[in-house]
Amino acid sequence: MTEARRPLLDLYPNRGLAFVRGEGSHLITRDGDRYLDLMTNYGVSILGHGHPALVSALSRQLEALPTLHSSFGNDVRLRAAVALLARVPVPGGSVCWTNSGAEANEAALKFAATATGRTGFVACAGGYHGKTLGALSVTHAAKYRTGLAGLLTNCRWAAFGSVASIDAAIGDDTAAVIIEPIQGESGVIVPPDGFLRDVADLCGRRGVLLIVDEIQTGVGRTGSFTVCEREGVTPDLLCLGKGLAGGVPVGATIVGPGVAEYLFRGLHTSTFGGNPLAAAGVLAVLSVVTPDLLATVEDRGRRFREQLAVAGLPVRGRGLMVGVQVGPGRDSLLKALQKDRVLAIPAAEDVVRFLPPLVIDGHDLEAGAGRFVEAAARQANAAP
Repeated sequence: MTEARRPLLDLYPNRGLAFVRGEGSHLITRDGDRYLDLMTNYGVSILGHGHPALVSALSRQLEALPTLHSSFGNDVRLRAAVALLARVPVPGGSVCWTNSGAEANEAALKFAATATGRTGFVACAGGYHGKTLGALSVTHAAKYRTGLAGLLTNCRWAAFGSVASIDAAIGDDTAAVIIEPIQGESGVIVPPDGFLRDVADLCGRRGVLLIVDEIQTGVGRTGSFTVCEREGVTPDLLCLGKGLAGGVPVGATIVGPGVAEYLFRGLHTSTFGGNPLAAAGVLAVLSVVTPDLLATVEDRGRRFREQLAVAGLPVRGRGLMVGVQVGPGRDSLLKALQKDRVLAIPAAEDVVRFLPPLVIDGHDLEAGAGRFVEAAARQANAAP
């Protein structure tokens, strides 16, 4: 088959592997080879693969009613919204269901502009919020924005971790500041303690909205359901996605009452948004991600970072969102890990990122860390 007639457009890196099944914390090839999954489809499969609560909920809903437009009522969709609102620090909030994290951010940007009558935004250097045009407007990396500048919304850039820099970037046209509590794509960058709280206070003083993008950090990834909750922050708009339905595509924009009062019917809708199958997945995930599990995530994440640090490389993160700065040999190290049947993902230019299932067994984490340490040592010994 010629290049021009490929059935799939060539837009993704090719890892050279194909999987047909998942089981717990492992992905399995057609030949039965098992790979330890410490990436979970970029943080999506937070309950691992084949979790009984999720399988049961999705199977029941698939038989009953998998999809239904949101112009009709549905009890599963409503219960999922009520359950989610009970877990997030947005008092009196409302949920806009979407299909992805990028779309959740897209909706948040539209809602902020509508509520304020302003169209400028402030985002952080190194921030990643998605690749749809609105979300791309506040995504910093030039490699994603090439050739599209004329289509993007006005955004000013500030330094992540610097409240003063964000303050200086806010102007009369600023509708909102959008921020990740921890930057994932840029290398699992954890800001100084109190930074998110200080940004929230700044937005209040300057009269601009705060959009917190917890698409990667949320749903228990860092050991609390959201970082906002841990930091005592009440955002005007909170965006969730990735693992929220355990693998079924979903996103959620949670809108505070001070923004919701300005919104109107038709402003942002979606054929598949809030479909009952995704809502059933959300309910299943929320039933599993309990305070006890979150305490386990915190504890295992701390232990995992300690085990990785044996390699003598900088390790950072929170909970089970972990990055190791490995230097210019990052891609070859990822390949070596894959050869050792451990799956991880890149971040920034020199970071190996780990996003294991929240329910992963401690022995699997220890084994993954051990194989990383061994691979890093082999690479260091082979260096000229």
